[in-house]
Amino acid sequence: MIYFTPGPSQLYPTVATHIQSALDEGFCSISHRSRRYESIQQMAEENLRALMNIPDHFHIFFTSSATEIWDRCIENLVNQRSFHFVNGSFSERFYTTALQMGRDAVSLEAPLGKGFHDLHEIHMHEDNELICITHNETSTGVVFDHELISGLRKQYPDALIAVDAVSSVPYGKINFSDIDTLFFSVQKGFGLPAGLGVWICNERCIAKAESRKAAGKFIGTYHSLPSFLKHSPKHQTPSTPNMLAIYLLAHVSGDMLHTGLSQIEHDTEHKARLIYDFIENRDGFSPFVKDLRDRSQTVVVVESAISSKTINEFLKPHEMQIGGGYGPLKEQQFRIANFPAVSTADVERLLAALSQEIR
Repeated sequence: MIYFTPGPSQLYPTVATHIQSALDEGFCSISHRSRRYESIQQMAEENLRALMNIPDHFHIFFTSSATEIWDRCIENLVNQRSFHFVNGSFSERFYTTALQMGRDAVSLEAPLGKGFHDLHEIHMHEDNELICITHNETSTGVVFDHELISGLRKQYPDALIAVDAVSSVPYGKINFSDIDTLFFSVQKGFGLPAGLGVWICNERCIAKAESRKAAGKFIGTYHSLPSFLKHSPKHQTPSTPNMLAIYLLAHVSGDMLHTGLSQIEHDTEHKARLIYDFIENRDGFSPFVKDLRDRSQTVVVVESAISSKTINEFLKPHEMQIGGGYGPLKEQQFRIANFPAVSTADVERLLAALSQEIR
C-alpha cells in the first residue's frame, strides 16, 4: 500500500531496514543517559543541521510532538501578546492554544485557500512578542510567502518569529536568518512513525525563556527551554525520549543527505507539477488554491465532485490511498501528500489509477 495521506504518511523507503537494525542492536533497551544513546542523538542533530542548513547558533531539541511545541512556545516565549497568521485549521489551533493559555493573542485571518503577501496590510501592536507562522497549512495546501517572512523580520525586529514547518521540511527553503524558532514532527516530510517533535531555537528564544523564569513566570517543568538547554551539551533530553524515533531520524536524515537536499527539492517540485497538471485538466477536479504563489508543493488540496471515501474505494485494488479533506470544506476536497517518501513513479501510478478508475 502506498499512502498519499498527509500525516501519518508513507514511510521513507529505508525505515523498515533501520527499525530492524535498531532491534538487532538492542538499541531500544539501552539507557537514554548512555554514551551509545548520546552518539545517536548527536548524529540526528548533526544530520539535521547539515540537511536543513541550520546555523550553529540554533539549538535542536526533541519533544513528543509538534502539538506539544505550540504549548512550549507560548509558555517560554510570550509574557502577554502573540500574533498569529491564520488561514486554516492548524494555524487556528496555534492561535487558540495561546488564548487557552491566557495570552492576549491576536490573529490575522485569510480566506481558506488564500495566503498572505502584503506587508503594508499587516499592523501589529508594538508590544507584540511572538509572530506565529504556519509555513505550510496542511489543511488547505497554502504555503506562506518567504518574502513576507523576511519583511516581517525587518519591520518587527524586536519580535520573535516562530515557524510551524510540520508539512514543509525537509523541503521548504526557509531562511533561518529570518526566524528565531522552527518546529516540526517527523510523520510527514521525514516519513517516520509518529511520536517525535523537533524544536529548533536560537539564543534569543533561550534568553526570553530565562528572563520569564527569572521573573517568576511559569515556563514549564521538564520541557522548558532552560531544561532542554541544560541537557543539550551531552546530547541528552530532560526526560526519556522516543529513542527509536530519534534513531530513525538520525539514519533517515543521513539517507536524505546522501540523496541531497537539492535533489529532494527538484523531485518534490517535479512531482507537484505532475499532480497539479493532472487535476487542472481533469473534469470534476480542480486545485483548491488558485494563486500559484500560495500553492503548497508538499500537500496538494483538490476540490472534487467525488468524495475521498469513494476515490479510496476505487484506489483500493491499486493498493493506494489518498487523504481526505480537512476542516469545514472536507466533504468537497481530498488531499495528496507529496513528501520525499513518495517517488515520481508512485505519483505516476496514482495519476494513472485515477485516470483509469474515475471517468
